[in-house]
Amino acid sequence: MESIFLHHLQSFASFEDIPGDNPVRVYLAGLGMSAFGSFARINPNTDLSGNRSIYFDLPGFGFSDRPFEFSYSLEDQARTVAELLDRLGISHVFLIGHSLGGSVAITLAILRPDLISRLIVAEGNLDPGGGTFSKGIAAQSEEEFTRTGFANLLHGIKTKAENGDKSMTAFACMLQTAAPYAVYRSALALTKGIKSTMRTSYYELTIPRAYICGEQSLPDAPDSRELTKHGIKVLVVPHAGHFMMFENPNGFSQVLREALIQS
Repeated sequence: MESIFLHHLQSFASFEDIPGDNPVRVYLAGLGMSAFGSFARINPNTDLSGNRSIYFDLPGFGFSDRPFEFSYSLEDQARTVAELLDRLGISHVFLIGHSLGGSVAITLAILRPDLISRLIVAEGNLDPGGGTFSKGIAAQSEEEFTRTGFANLLHGIKTKAENGDKSMTAFACMLQTAAPYAVYRSALALTKGIKSTMRTSYYELTIPRAYICGEQSLPDAPDSRELTKHGIKVLVVPHAGHFMMFENPNGFSQVLREALIQS
């Protein structure tokens, strides 16, 4: 694990940098999660190894610092990723983002199109309002969530894990290390979206794009016909829902490979 000091935040951001060929693949995780922890189970037998891969923990989560003065908005998170890539001298990356990471990835592609040459979003939020999880968090005040809401949320997730939900086990392990105020502000950012709306901006991008969703998420997933109409390749991970990387890691690996090669 490596770290880079972010001068504008006066804090460290951490990332795992796996050597390999270009193009570089950059992975961003979901709300409260670690990038390497989220994507570590990608099957190396699906030709996903070999390229340089960077797993970046967004501020507030994983092994990165938890700056209190940071806004945790989608734009500021995206600028943080941009600073990392600029400092490493990397551009034209293949960017893969799950959930919150997908929304940050779209925002980064809008703010710094020079950095991204291919964009893969795995169930990232496209519309203001957020998903059920982020809406439940944002419905509270920050003081309320940090005082009792975060502990209650974590307890509920751990209860599901104890009842045999393996995806919740991984989620609980990563979420419990996150800063509660970072979780809250990030959830609030997802409910607010960005000025032009995530969906509109995603449609207007001209780089190759793919949208990945779990089969069990399909009733609530964005309309695949609408995405396809705007040149976005839609791929489905079978026997999986939102936490597709844990629920069907082999299936997710196969779909991600297809997105990286054909999108």
